[in-house]
Amino acid sequence: MPSDPRDYKLDVSGMDGPQKSGIAQTRPFLSVHFACCSVYSRVYRNSEGTAYVGRCPRCSRPVRFLIGDGGTDQRFFVVE
Repeated sequence: MPSDPRDYKLDVSGMDGPQKSGIAQTRPFLSVHFACCSVYSRVYRNSEGTAYVGRCPRCSRPVRFLIGDGGTDQRFFVVE
């Protein structure tokens, strides 16, 4: 196969993302079923760490789950 002069090599060695002890760090999220459009989505924690904030992926309905004392350890929610 002849060499293409447009060929190039891309170094992606630093593209693995942040790692901690060999395990990739994950951003905390809640699993949410948006009943309005019958779809599931992840809702991620905000940068301040005070709430999980997101929107329905179809109709953009906003949701916000506050983080605080006396809360729940539940990770799955249904938004009516």
